[in-house]
Amino acid sequence: MKGENRRGSAILEAAMFIPVITLLLVGMVQIAKITYVYYVVNKTLYSLAKYVSTQQNVNFCDDGDPTVAAAKSFALTGTTDNSATPLVPNLTADMILVRIERYDPTSQTLGDCDCSSTGCDIANGGQRPDFIVVSIPDGYQVQPRIPFLTLDSIPLKPEVRVPYGGT
Repeated sequence: MKGENRRGSAILEAAMFIPVITLLLVGMVQIAKITYVYYVVNKTLYSLAKYVSTQQNVNFCDDGDPTVAAAKSFALTGTTDNSATPLVPNLTADMILVRIERYDPTSQTLGDCDCSSTGCDIANGGQRPDFIVVSIPDGYQVQPRIPFLTLDSIPLKPEVRVPYGGT
């Protein structure tokens, strides 16, 4: 009689813990997915920053500069003419911000370039930047999927800073 009671309680305990363990496993898989997506988006921004940082005569103050547009296409699709499918779903060139920073030796800080003058327009004789900064200011939305739970999407906001190597 004692063995039957123990067998029944073991089944009951297993029935209670299986949903909890399943939820933990699914949650771990979703955390891994979000981490992987962050890594891919960060790597995409890094390739964009490296591409732009090696180009010459780029006007960083002009959003329509063909070199910056080609760099965004290269990072998103692997081609400079946007002819291939995007590597990261739902990531568009409009979501990506490319800006430059300069080091100020007097204050010993990094600051954004002022585009109100020709100081940032390298094509027209402006000074070269010290760093290229590429980011997604509004975030890349990732929706975690856990059964029986409704969660808000998570905005991933990676930012990449690379030294400028062009002229």
